[in-house]
Amino acid sequence: MHIGVIGATGGIGSRVVTEALRRGHLVSAFGRDTSQVEETRENITWADVDVLDAASIAAVLPGLDVLISGFQPGNAAKDFADTVRRSIADPTVYATAARALLTALESHPRTRLIVIGGAGSLEVEPGVVRADHDELIHESLDALGLPREYAAAVRGHRDALTVLRTSNRLWTYFSPAEDIAPGERTGRFRTGGDQPVLDADGRSRISVEDAAVALVDEAELPRFVQRRFTVGY
Repeated sequence: MHIGVIGATGGIGSRVVTEALRRGHLVSAFGRDTSQVEETRENITWADVDVLDAASIAAVLPGLDVLISGFQPGNAAKDFADTVRRSIADPTVYATAARALLTALESHPRTRLIVIGGAGSLEVEPGVVRADHDELIHESLDALGLPREYAAAVRGHRDALTVLRTSNRLWTYFSPAEDIAPGERTGRFRTGGDQPVLDADGRSRISVEDAAVALVDEAELPRFVQRRFTVGY
């Protein structure tokens, strides 16, 4: 397959690139400024894309089977605090990016889109979404060591999912586990829909590496077209 990855230098995006190449796929890796990227691997090309500009996205779609967007403000892999600040300053940017991606796909309706989003829009109880309740968001942010002001970004991710749900394009939304961090690629995890997948201790957790496995699995064998999915141990 030919897989495009927006945010290819980011924490999840870079692992998606590695996983896709590992499986023999052709990868187009995209970022804001890829001029300084040093690449020695085969079957990968790098190009600049503005994910907030539909025309910029549309220009790189020809030939792609799937476009995976790991867009975040800034580069969380290099400066997480900067991404947090940017996300708080403009939480609408996630919905803006979703609209731009969908607009770009109007000219390439057969290209599938997978958006890497947030866990805050998952239902912690039937019909209860963490992003809709301040106390639930604050509880989660406190546990993760994030400022409570980041609640605005959590809602921003939720709003991006809402944008996608109004579309008839071939979109998929990926909510990672609430606790996601670099770790081991095990290839062993469970998949869920609108509720978090919890381990034996009641925790929603996944390694970044296994999240990448799940994303490339979905690229290869689509199970959640026009739906959201999540993963966890």
